[in-house]
Amino acid sequence: MCRKSILTIVSLFIITLAFAQQPTPQDADLSAYKYPYEVNYFPLNVQGQNLRMAFMDVKPAKPNGKVIVLLHGKNFCGAYWDSTAASLSNKGFRVIIPDQVGFGKSSKPQHLQYTFQLLAQNTKLLLDSLGVTKTAILGHSMGGMLAVRFTLMYPNLTEKLILENPIGLEDWKLHVPYQNIDQWYKGELAQNYEKIKKYQLENYYAGQWSPAYEKWAALLASWTLHPDYPRVAWNAALTYDMIFTQPVVYEFPNIKVPTLLIIGQRDRTALGKANASEEAKKLLGNYPELGKLAAKRIPNSQLVPIEGVGHLPHIEAYTKFITPLISFLEK
Repeated sequence: MCRKSILTIVSLFIITLAFAQQPTPQDADLSAYKYPYEVNYFPLNVQGQNLRMAFMDVKPAKPNGKVIVLLHGKNFCGAYWDSTAASLSNKGFRVIIPDQVGFGKSSKPQHLQYTFQLLAQNTKLLLDSLGVTKTAILGHSMGGMLAVRFTLMYPNLTEKLILENPIGLEDWKLHVPYQNIDQWYKGELAQNYEKIKKYQLENYYAGQWSPAYEKWAALLASWTLHPDYPRVAWNAALTYDMIFTQPVVYEFPNIKVPTLLIIGQRDRTALGKANASEEAKKLLGNYPELGKLAAKRIPNSQLVPIEGVGHLPHIEAYTKFITPLISFLEK
């Protein structure tokens, strides 16, 4: 075979591989993406707009009478709770998994003033419509900030609080320069599969990639390939501003319900860390210390540190995550 033919074959292989790595484009509502359980929609009228909130309601074969709500993180949607929902349902829990407005299969409005209070209120309205009067609340990452706000707003509804590597254990704006919404938006518009995977590889998984992680990077990247992406990116920018400007850390002492903190010790996530000074970068996102401080500040709380695990215990080290979770819920 001549050198030219070999080069042609190699080039075609590289092109084919590149296309194979590209996720399937998804519209703003992930219409073509299948979730692990049936998806329903709850109508909302918010700030003069008719919106809808997607959610899964996983009912157990043998109910134990308990309910738990799972709140997703910033770069995720309810679908990544698939294994968690299965385990909890098998234990008899009714599992409710909403996609917050601006995320997953829920509406991506053209304009919205996002607050954690608003998202908590939307979640409460959903639970009211489902007849839920008592529930445990589990929040991961951004969902942890929302879970705290929900618990503070609705203490009589919340039986237990679980925080899995929540962000917001520190107030970043004390150390990180403010980035306005237009700047966040510009950064979001520049996203693609390669950048998303690189970020997750470095920040979530400490450089160790597994095929099990691929679908979550690909799902996030699938939006970037669709004409709807500017609207998705705009909502992402708005929610970044919400996270940065609305800390919950100062209100930890006001939490009244039993609380479990599950903290992957390798996590170093901190919003805006790249824009901080070199000195601040060394201090921000120190989850081993932040977890201990949070446990001290939250009354009636317990800390489960998971060594060698990063920002996503329920994906990276499932058994180490689900075992203490179920034990806490069944007490």
